Amino acid sequence: MTAVELDDHLLPVLDKTLEHYDNVRVVHGDILRIDIEEVMNHQPFTVCANLPYYITTPIIMKLLEQKLPIKRIVVMVQKEVAERMVAEPGHKIYGALSVSVQYYTKPQMLFEISPKCFMPAPEVTSAVVAMDVRQKPPVDLLDEKRFFQVVKAAFQQRRKTFSNALKNTGMSKEQIAQVLEKAGIDGKRRGETLSLQEFADVANAWDALQ
Repeated sequence: MTAVELDDHLLPVLDKTLEHYDNVRVVHGDILRIDIEEVMNHQPFTVCANLPYYITTPIIMKLLEQKLPIKRIVVMVQKEVAERMVAEPGHKIYGALSVSVQYYTKPQMLFEISPKCFMPAPEVTSAVVAMDVRQKPPVDLLDEKRFFQVVKAAFQQRRKTFSNALKNTGMSKEQIAQVLEKAGIDGKRRGETLSLQEFADVANAWDALQ
C-alpha cells in the first residue's frame, strides 16, 4: 500500500502509527504534482482515498486524464459532488464533471456518510463513490480533445442554448449549423440534456469539417 501525504506535521504521526506494518509506505508530496505512475512503479493499481473536498475535482481529473493504469477508484467526497458524478442527462446537476467521469469510468454512489460520523462534525454530508475505470471509452471518437472542447463549451454558460454555447469553440455560425445538422442535434436544446453519445456525434461532425 502506498499513501501520499502533504502535511509535514502528519508524517511523524503516520510513521509511529504504521511502524509495525511492513506493507505500507508513505510518500511525502502533493498528489497534484507528483508523478503518480512513477511512484507506483508503472504497475496497475487501485485508488482508495478520503479526498480533500476543496480539491476533489482536480485530483479526480488528474487520475483520469493521465490515463494511469488504474483499475478502480473508491473515494469519499462531498455528497453534492458524488451526485454530480453519477448524474444523468436532463438533471440540473448534470455537467462537465458528470460527462468526464462517465466517459472514463462506470461510477456508482455506494452510500452516504453523516456529518455525525466525524469529529469535529463538518457542515456537509459525505458520500463514497466507486469508479470502475473503462478499458475502452463508451463512445467512438475521431478526436478526444475535440470531444472535451464541445463538452466544456456546452457547460460554460448553462443557460445558453447548445448552438449559442458552441460559439465558445471558435466555430462560425455557419459551421455550427452544419455540425448540428450532421449530428442530428436540435441547437435549441441545452447542454445538460445531451448524452455522451450526442456529444460524441457533435465532436465527430465538427472534426469532419476540418
